Amino acid sequence: MFTHSTMSENAYSFPFSYFFLFVKNHLKMSQNPDKLNSSEEKLSGLEDDQDENLDNSDQSVRKRIRQSAPGSHRDDTPKSTPSRPVSIEELMETAKAVTNMALAHEIVVNGDFQIKPAELPEHSLEKKVRDIVHKAFWDCLEAQLKEDPPTYDHAIKLLGEIKESLLSFLLPGHTRLRSQITEVLDLDLIKQEAENGALDISKLVKFVIGMMGTLCAPARDEDIKKLKDIHEIVPLFRAIFSVLDLMKMDMANFAVSSIRPKLMQQSAEYERKKFQEFLEKQPNSLDLVTKWLQEAADDLAKLGHEMLPPHRSDGATGGASALCFTAVQNQAYLKLLKWDHVNRPFPETVLMDQTRFLEIQLELEQLLLVGTVLLVTFSAAGPALVDVPGFAEKIKTIVKVLLTGMHLPSFNLKESLATVGEKVCAEVSSCLCQHGFTPFSAEREAVLKGQIQAVASPDNSICKLIDSRIQKFLENYLASSHQKSLPAIPGGLGPIQRELEEIAAKYIRLVNYNRMVFSPYYDAVLGKILTKEESQIVGKSEES
Repeated sequence: MFTHSTMSENAYSFPFSYFFLFVKNHLKMSQNPDKLNSSEEKLSGLEDDQDENLDNSDQSVRKRIRQSAPGSHRDDTPKSTPSRPVSIEELMETAKAVTNMALAHEIVVNGDFQIKPAELPEHSLEKKVRDIVHKAFWDCLEAQLKEDPPTYDHAIKLLGEIKESLLSFLLPGHTRLRSQITEVLDLDLIKQEAENGALDISKLVKFVIGMMGTLCAPARDEDIKKLKDIHEIVPLFRAIFSVLDLMKMDMANFAVSSIRPKLMQQSAEYERKKFQEFLEKQPNSLDLVTKWLQEAADDLAKLGHEMLPPHRSDGATGGASALCFTAVQNQAYLKLLKWDHVNRPFPETVLMDQTRFLEIQLELEQLLLVGTVLLVTFSAAGPALVDVPGFAEKIKTIVKVLLTGMHLPSFNLKESLATVGEKVCAEVSSCLCQHGFTPFSAEREAVLKGQIQAVASPDNSICKLIDSRIQKFLENYLASSHQKSLPAIPGGLGPIQRELEEIAAKYIRLVNYNRMVFSPYYDAVLGKILTKEESQIVGKSEES
């Protein structure tokens, strides 16, 4: 049986423009949190009303993100060259370019990216209209075929669409299959046979099913087999089109997986080129980036970092300038993990990854509470339980389960932490008794419950300590992202080391790819920011 695997030798010759056209023409893409998000619409200034399939834990937050489009916050951004008026044609072309850029980006950063058929909500108006139109069409086809003599107008049109679908699955080298399809599904000949009452529609449909079996992936063999069991022509036509849609989806996903290695090599350059085209049409499209990087530079200055390279008489800054740029960029990326996604627009260059950065932020916020609870638990219970196999994992599981949905507006953190305290104390008492340690007294239990409930306070000192150590670990991870060895885990984070390293790895992949694509723009913006800072410092030193 011919399968899509035979395409692999030709897959890498796909040009990007053909690839994007191929995917879009074959089917509509369904969206979920790990798939193409709404960032491209935000970046192009075009709003899309289609909701994403959201996880319950951060559904309300993400919905409000879409409502806070960058355009509504422009008053808070630095003023730059005003955007010039653009025509509808330019706007549509820009939207198309941004969509292609987002698709390439999604395929590269999301290893699990897959295209699925769009599913309309059960009681939506769009689904009702679609069902009514489809029913009317198939009823009309059935009525035509029941006439005496039968009318084949609709049936011939359907055969034409089937022919085009079958031909779309072929590669240039499949000349024999192309000839067979073209010869058997010759619409002019079919029309003549229909006019002369000599058309055998069942024979043509049998050929179609056989050809579909030849071209489909092995996963569709069972679907093809079911087609052979349908004997009424109208239900058979409907089933054929349903399976063809699945085959188109298979073809598109195969193209995605085949093109990914090639795309990973060229996508950074491609995204940069498309963003530059967008920037030329909208010169103020780096306003938010400029403000973001300026704040990062200000943060480093406040922290007392060596912001600027030493001033030299020859004006050279060399490697020191590069280090300074990297330090500001790293600080800027860290700021994305503390972002107010509801009230503040995301910088333009990271907009396509806003959902991913939000997911990492929410994961870190939950991990912060888990780490804090573990620290106070081990502190209250004593060092004896630290080395008990499986104890830390049990506590983590309890805390994670009880904090599920902690980012929903309806979630009551204080009540949940009270329950966490009860469960953790029970587990501590059980473990101490089981291993023959000193029993957990009522006083120590009350203290531990109070410490766990106190985690809900924004000013909790232990929580702040764990948070600062997590941030320091991520900062060191950023600084050593090109080294083979990972930075050491700060004290107190040992019980959550595995989870923290997994989150950090996802975060670093996003950062490194974003830096690879947009570093020329960051360098240009930072050059202006740091030159301005240096001139101010030099001016102050001369005055003194």
